[in-house]
Amino acid sequence: MKVFVFEYVTGGGFASMALPEFLHDGEVMWQALVDDLRALDGVDVLTLRDCRLPRPAMDKVEIIDTEAHRFSEDYRHCLARSDAVWPVAPEEAGILESLNQEILAAGKRLLGCQPDAVRIAASKHATAQRLGRTGIPVVPTYTSPFVMSTKGPVVAKPDEGAGCQDTLYFYNQASAEAWALDEGGAGFVFQPFLSGDPLSLSVLCQPGECQLLSVNRQHIRLEDGQLHFHGVTPHALPDPDERYAGLAQRVLSAIPGLWGYVGIDLIDTENGPVVLEVNPRLTVSYAGLHSVLGFNPAGKILALPDHPPMSALPPANLMNDTRVSRSL
Repeated sequence: MKVFVFEYVTGGGFASMALPEFLHDGEVMWQALVDDLRALDGVDVLTLRDCRLPRPAMDKVEIIDTEAHRFSEDYRHCLARSDAVWPVAPEEAGILESLNQEILAAGKRLLGCQPDAVRIAASKHATAQRLGRTGIPVVPTYTSPFVMSTKGPVVAKPDEGAGCQDTLYFYNQASAEAWALDEGGAGFVFQPFLSGDPLSLSVLCQPGECQLLSVNRQHIRLEDGQLHFHGVTPHALPDPDERYAGLAQRVLSAIPGLWGYVGIDLIDTENGPVVLEVNPRLTVSYAGLHSVLGFNPAGKILALPDHPPMSALPPANLMNDTRVSRSL
């Protein structure tokens, strides 16, 4: 099987513009995924690489350097030559949804979520609406701060942003309203800031069932009025009562079309976990799974749907304090 790994940031998606500040996260995911795939028997990897980035030498991997004037041609060339495609791209502006549609239209095996599921998960507001209607605890999400009613801090973030991109922190609702009046707030959503531990779930999904791979601790800091992502510790917590596994299953049921690796961001409050957003693609947490779980997660995903997910979550290493990545 020839698998085309297309990580948007490192693979030429920004070839016509400056590389973004979250380049490092894309690099970490690309390297981990390529390493996992080339370790599998019978799998060859084809990948695009922005020509401004270093080109590592790896066996079983064909790297095609690309630049702005030929990116589209190089992408179509790789798509035509592949048996399966594993896209890792931002959801904003419909990028990931369009890629997944194109992969399916080309008759290739999509190693990712269905476009309809991506469309819902791309919007934090749409995700909260969908999950909330099914009774899943979600952080209340509004398109305007003027319709909120909270006495505590407020967070504003792009509706289609990834991670902590442009995530603003206001000490009260009045401050959020003043900012919205000055800046307009178009494309942003507003949420009450909930106290608790920021966590994420790495989940293996297929129609009708999912398997929790790990519960990860996210490292988030408040700096100069913004929340910043400073890495993640994979498989940091156990799930003895299966509260996280049960939550993942409910999310899967609420958003049909989630498939393969899916990330779920949440806040673990004193009243239980509350979902922040759903990531219908690889997340930074993936990069640490192979070493902490003791098996190759890419192999598990390629085996779907013929091979069922594993039956039990491996014990978490509560002493694990290694961060997979740190955003630049």
